[in-house]
Amino acid sequence: MSAWTDMAFVLVVVIDLLLLASSRLRAVIRFAAAQGALLSLLPLLLGNGRPEAVHVVALSAGALAVKGVLIPRMLRWAIRETAVRREIEPVVGFIPSLALGGLGVALAFAFSSAMPLPTPEKHAFLVPTALSTVWTGLLLLVSRRKAVTQVIGFLVLENGVFVFGLLLSDFMPAMVEAGVLLDLFAAVFVMGIVMFHINREFSSLDTEKLSALKD
Repeated sequence: MSAWTDMAFVLVVVIDLLLLASSRLRAVIRFAAAQGALLSLLPLLLGNGRPEAVHVVALSAGALAVKGVLIPRMLRWAIRETAVRREIEPVVGFIPSLALGGLGVALAFAFSSAMPLPTPEKHAFLVPTALSTVWTGLLLLVSRRKAVTQVIGFLVLENGVFVFGLLLSDFMPAMVEAGVLLDLFAAVFVMGIVMFHINREFSSLDTEKLSALKD
């Protein structure tokens, strides 16, 4: 089971880099959905059949429903309704973004190796994967112009928080975890409404168009 867990963590980080390298919004949404599906498997892989199996299964099912299905469907609907297909001119180019992402991954693994875990039996890749994913989400938020990509950046950032939360899953009540997923779903729902209104007013999902509101 450890080999499958290692592979899941590695794939999450690989998807981080693919998100930074892709300009096609449909591909970015697919990568985000795949990452959400992988994250939903992590509680099961890390649970190892412990007594709180119902809690673990509920957490995995909730993560899969929200991160892997509902939010990607909303984002596909958004780009279909607004006819946006690509991130054309990001604030930071795709190659520099990929380089920054790779640097963030390297630093995350370097720093986390010296950090003591509150629960030593937890998987060693939890912290570096969480930090790498948070860094990727931040890069997407600040380096992309399209609202859809920025929403995905927010989703990826929360994915990193979710991974880090698995480190403390033994102490975190199920209601708190369900609240995090509900907050994420609500935030993306609101962003969908915002994207609709931006596109209706400006015929574009480029967030720089918001500067026109000052005129």
